[in-house]
Amino acid sequence: MSRRVSLPGADELFRTTTTLSAVPAAAVETPVAEVPNTPLSPATNKSVRQTPRRRVNSFDRSPSGRERHDEKITVYLSPEELYDLEQARLALRGDLGLAVDRGRIVRESLAIVIADLEAKGDQSILARRLRGR
Repeated sequence: MSRRVSLPGADELFRTTTTLSAVPAAAVETPVAEVPNTPLSPATNKSVRQTPRRRVNSFDRSPSGRERHDEKITVYLSPEELYDLEQARLALRGDLGLAVDRGRIVRESLAIVIADLEAKGDQSILARRLRGR
């Protein structure tokens, strides 16, 4: 028996992705309206967003759930926050019979907080907590 590790090929490791899920296809094709030459116009400032902001509709409000995700962020948690997240996962599994992973809990929580922010704005739980109230 060989002790050699089997690794994927270079073409699989460095494959190109065909779609960007963060930018809908319609947004790429939508032309940007002409803006007069102001300090914030694309002609003078290259760091300004060239694609229009994505508007969330009622179909996009539910979290993505269990599917392959191409986009990734890194979030650093304190040991206490990670412990609380794991306790929530175990409680959902033990008490409610829901076998979900930590990523799913974070995506569901994010969807709830963003929906609350859009509905209540300045009075949302997120805005109040970030202000320290």
